[in-house]
Amino acid sequence: MRTQLPAAHRRLPRDRAVCSRAIIHVLRAPRALAVSVTLCVLLWARPGAKNAVIAYEDQVLDFVPEHGGRVLQRARSDGCGGQPLEIQLFEFPSAEALDGYLTDERRTSLADQRDQAIGRTEIINVELIQPG
Repeated sequence: MRTQLPAAHRRLPRDRAVCSRAIIHVLRAPRALAVSVTLCVLLWARPGAKNAVIAYEDQVLDFVPEHGGRVLQRARSDGCGGQPLEIQLFEFPSAEALDGYLTDERRTSLADQRDQAIGRTEIINVELIQPG
């Protein structure tokens, strides 16, 4: 039996990461070639949970290199005025490597900690552009 994706997801290009609530889904086209995946991740803290977001991210970002990924940049705002608290740029060699990170048991075992700290997540599939 084949699972039908929601209409919004069927239009996505291959090897795309999508976040719905606190779950990150990696959507792959059939027989997709292994291409690198570059993501911009925006994280909003729940009220009073800024330090908890930072502590959680400090933990789970340590797992990224073990799956072939790189944290290219990590930046922080004050999280006020509707802005995300943390902005991250990642690169993984393939959607499979990203999936390995997302399903890492050490990371998934911290889901309750994540849910208590992070109120909203946006993930944007990006292409880095060299200046000039």
